[in-house]
Parts: sequence; C-alpha cells; structure tokens
Amino acid sequence: MAIETVNPRTDGDTGGDAEDIPLDPVFALHRGGKMEIASTVPVRDAADLSLAYTPGVAEVCTAIAEQPELVHDYTWTSQTVAVVTDGTAVLGLGDIGPRASLPVMEGKAILFKQFGGVDAVPIALDCTDVDEIVETVVRLAPSFGGVNLEDISAPRCFEIERRLKERLDVPVFHDDQHGTAVVTLAALRNAAKLTGRRLGDLRAVISGAGAAGVAIARILLEAGVGDVAVADRKGVVHAGRDDLNPVKRELASYTNRAGLAGSLEEALAGADVFIGVSGGTVAERAVASMAPGAFVFAMANPTPEVHPDVARRHAAVVATGRSDFPNQINNVLAFPGIFAGALQVRASAITEGMKLAAAEALAGVVGAELSAECVIPSPFDPRVAPAVTAAVAAAARAEGVARR
Repeated sequence: MAIETVNPRTDGDTGGDAEDIPLDPVFALHRGGKMEIASTVPVRDAADLSLAYTPGVAEVCTAIAEQPELVHDYTWTSQTVAVVTDGTAVLGLGDIGPRASLPVMEGKAILFKQFGGVDAVPIALDCTDVDEIVETVVRLAPSFGGVNLEDISAPRCFEIERRLKERLDVPVFHDDQHGTAVVTLAALRNAAKLTGRRLGDLRAVISGAGAAGVAIARILLEAGVGDVAVADRKGVVHAGRDDLNPVKRELASYTNRAGLAGSLEEALAGADVFIGVSGGTVAERAVASMAPGAFVFAMANPTPEVHPDVARRHAAVVATGRSDFPNQINNVLAFPGIFAGALQVRASAITEGMKLAAAEALAGVVGAELSAECVIPSPFDPRVAPAVTAAVAAAARAEGVARR
C-alpha cells in the first residue's frame, strides 16, 4: 500500500523520507508510535541520581535478592502487564506477523492505561511455535505482574495459555477468549433481565468454534445458561463428528445437550440467542426462525453476521462489535478492570469465578438505564473499570488466589 505523505519543510511537496508526515490522519496519529516510557521519580541532580540509580539502588536490589516478593513493592511489576502476541490472528486481519501487529498491541497498551490505570508493554514475538512462545514468555515473566495474550491463532492459543498458567504464578489471560466471553455474558444477563427470563431458560447458538466461541460457550454454561450449541464451518460441533481437533472434541463433551447435528441455520430454529464470533453471513430466514423475543449478538467486525437492521425485525435485543450501533460488545469493558483487580490483590491467577464476577459487575453498571438499546455500558462510562476492579479483587480473595 502506498502512503501519500507531505513534508512540512518543503511546503507541501510530496516525498518519501523519514521526516515526511502522512496526509491520512490515521497514519499521522500513529507516527512515532502511540506510547512512551515515562519516569515516576525526578532525576534533577546528583542526590536524585544516587537514589534512583547507583549507589542507592543497590540497597533495593539486595533486599529483593533476600526477599524476592519485595519485587512487587519496589519495582513496576505489581502494576505492569505484558501484552504478548505472535501476530497470527490480528483484529480480523489474520496472520500479518509480529511487526505489523505492533500498532494493535500499542493500542491495547494505551487502553490498559486509559481505562484501568494499568501499565502495559507490547511484546511481539518473532516465532509461532508453541514451545518457543511458552519458553520466551516464561523467561520474560519476572519483569511483569501479569501476561495478556493477544491475537494468537486457535487452536495454539488454548495450549499456550494452559501451559503458561501451569508455569507462572501471575495472572495469564487470553483476552480474545475471556474478555469477549465476559462482556458477552454481561450483555446476555441484562437482555434476559430486560425480557423477564432466566439464563437457565435460554438456548444459545454460537457461530465460531475458535478462541472466542469456545470461551463464550464455557462461561455461558458456567453462568447457568440452559444449553449452548457451537457451530464451525462444517456445522454444529457434536460428539458424533470424526473431524474434530482436541479442543472441539472437548467442547462437544459439555455443549449441545439437545444433540443437534445439522447446520448453524438449522440449529437457530427455536433458539433464544445467536452469538456470532466467526464472520460470514446468516440468512434472514434463519434469524426469523428463532424463538420470539430472541437476542442477536452479531459481533463480527466490520461486517456483522446479521446486519442490525435485519436483526431488529426479529429480535428483542441486538448487539454488535461495532461502535456505531447500540450495545457494542467491546473487550475494553473487561480486560482493564480484570487486570487492575487481579494486580490490586496480587492474584496468582485469573479464575472462572473472577471472570463471572467481572461479568456480573459489568451488567450491574447499566442499572436503571437498562433498555433494548442499552444492555451493556459504554466503554467511556467512568463507572465500568472501578466496578469490575472491585468485583474481581473480591472474587480473588474469595477463591483464595489473592496474596494481599
């Protein structure tokens, strides 16, 4: 892609050197990156220098060597997260590699800071092998209080997260899975409340058996949703299929209690909930076949599986992944507060209970504003992060993973 640029020193002549400024405002905003490292202490004179660096710093180093847990009190680790990717599943762009992923990882880092007060460092790894990624992150882990895995393709992402959880004593969280799941559950709680139904009364169909689809299915069942069927490109995932990878075989073992075996569109007949996290298009006739008062969460970006105008003809509540329609299912509603709560109590992990607590707190923010156009709060609602942070911290203590 050619980028048209303008150099202010040549008064509008186009050029291609490193000092040229793109005309496109997107490139102008990203020029030089979107973040920087800033000092939290002054270094104005020799006295400051002797405290911040040598010789004073040696006292702190010695203390940490004798009591390793002090690293959380006297370094940035207690408030800093590594945002780790291999660039294989970036924001709907797919496998674009580690360098091209960096603008997204920088964006993720500034969202951590803006919405949760958490410092985050983008780390794009030039490898895709599971063993190499795990070993690299384990070796980097002493510098961080948590690890946010980002935009790593399925099914590798499941094994990477599982192995890192086993080896590290800090929170490890794959946001593409769990952030999406938490926000989806929060919106579903409020949609059910709005229409006077219990989660146990609902049958949901998920389009997409990748990272987000699997995590959503798991958290919905944990929360008490009556039944969940998940469909991939070949139809509903069920135990009778002989083409399932290990992740999908496990998925088949705890979903689809109704024993469905057909296509996604066949599964939607009489269903209460459609959740799309796969792209593609769902025919209007399939949406029309859903139960009265259905919920359609078509979250593919930028093109939802069901256009909101079509969905509204048949559904009581419609949500998307886009910011230009009501009820945006946006991960930024979850991950800053989840990590802030985990770091606040120095949690050793992020548990299912902590994720359920985050979803309940997020749903509760809506309160009296609940309507078909508002089942989930705006990412800019200042109540969101504090509510999620407090709920996650309390759940960590209740589940015994808090260390302070």
